[in-house]
Amino acid sequence: MEYMMDWLRVLNGIIVIACQFLAMVVLSIGILKALKIYLADVLTPGRSADSVKASRLELGHSFSLALGFLIGASILKTTLAPTWTDIGQLSAIIAIRTILNYFLLHDIALHSEPPQNGSESNPSPEKTEH
Repeated sequence: MEYMMDWLRVLNGIIVIACQFLAMVVLSIGILKALKIYLADVLTPGRSADSVKASRLELGHSFSLALGFLIGASILKTTLAPTWTDIGQLSAIIAIRTILNYFLLHDIALHSEPPQNGSESNPSPEKTEH
């Protein structure tokens, strides 16, 4: 029985490391993609605002997915014989990461919505002054 617990601990550790590695990969790729989008459009006249928005959306999606991997890794770390301190720390980590992810996804949804009907044809005075 102890052999099986040792095997489970090793497997758990490998999966935790894999989740953390995947989070790093997702973040790295997201940063590179956002930088590519930004650099491709920033030098085009009139496109710099769009490139910043597109870059931020790309980063937001990457951050959200990476947070998911990190939450999974945190949960797996404490699955085998956790102490109350481990459970409290896990709860705090999950709460913080979940709140961050909620607001991140809210911001992504807000900025990726298409313009309302008719707003393109009749721009408001505030939009034309910028």
